[in-house]
Order: sequence, then C-alpha cells, then structure tokens
Amino acid sequence: MSRLSEQYKNEIVEAMIKKFGYKNAMEVPKLNKVVINMGVGEAKENAKILDSAVKDLEIIAGQKAVVTKAKNSVANFKIREGMAIGCKVTLRGEKMYEFVDRLVNLALPRVRDFRGVNPNAFDGRGNYALGIKEQLIFPEIEYDKVDKVRGMDIIFVTTAKTDEEARYLLSLFNMPFAR
Repeated sequence: MSRLSEQYKNEIVEAMIKKFGYKNAMEVPKLNKVVINMGVGEAKENAKILDSAVKDLEIIAGQKAVVTKAKNSVANFKIREGMAIGCKVTLRGEKMYEFVDRLVNLALPRVRDFRGVNPNAFDGRGNYALGIKEQLIFPEIEYDKVDKVRGMDIIFVTTAKTDEEARYLLSLFNMPFAR
C-alpha cells in the first residue's frame, strides 16, 4: 500500500470531519479517479507523433494509454470523424494515489517559475482540472528521448458535492494552490 492512501484513510478523513462536521465517515469526500489526457492535434498528418505521445503518457501513468478519436468532423481543423487525435489514461486505486504523490512532490516543484496551481479551476461539482505545459517535469521522462514537448490535462474527479470541499480535500493531499 502506498503512503498516500494509508494517510488518506486516517488523517484526511478526520480533518474533513472536523472541518465540515460530517456525521458519518462514509460522507467524507474522496478522490475517485484521475484522468490524464493528451491532445495531439499534429497526429492528423503523422501517426508516429501519436505513438510517441502514447509512449510518454504510459511512462508517466504506469498504465496503458487509450487512443482517443474525433467524435465529429471539423473542416477548419482538417479533422474527420474517427481520426485519432489524442490519448488518455484513467487512474484509480493505488496507481492513482501513487501518481498524485509523484505529481505533487516531484513533478510540480520542477515547473519553471512555479507559484502554485490555480485555485479556481474547479467545475462547480467538486472536480479539479490542471493543465501542464510540458511532460518533461516528470522524472520518468528522459529529456534526450523526447521528440517534442507536449502538454497534458490532469483531471481530479472527487465525490465532493461542492468546490470548497474538493479544494480542502486536495489541499490535504498537499496540492500547492496559489494564494
């Protein structure tokens, strides 16, 4: 068991009950899943670019990535329906906690001019979206083997009802919100 999931079961539940006054431990919001998405628009010209993006995402997540396809055609972007344009990974359980631990403690401190993540990127239902400009901040990615710097979206899906609950939950995971 990872250190973070063990920590969640004890300290985080107690802190959430203390702050929000839940009557039952089952009411306490928890991290449900983490979805990492990488949009690769250049893949429409060259399929090899998508392969390297999938490889990078699999190294970062430690799990197999799924290729995402365009749902509908967009003439302005020269995209047809069913064309492969990105990849994603959904993490749950131990792998999710281990990824959050690596993201917060190793990757985010390596971002250039880092002043914290945006505290207002919640969707109103307790889910948080984080955009990263380059995959190089993850220590697993070798700088020499990267063909192109790519960004990604990381979405934290929680069972929280409000943004305030979700913000407090993520701050208990040491998420560095900007002041």
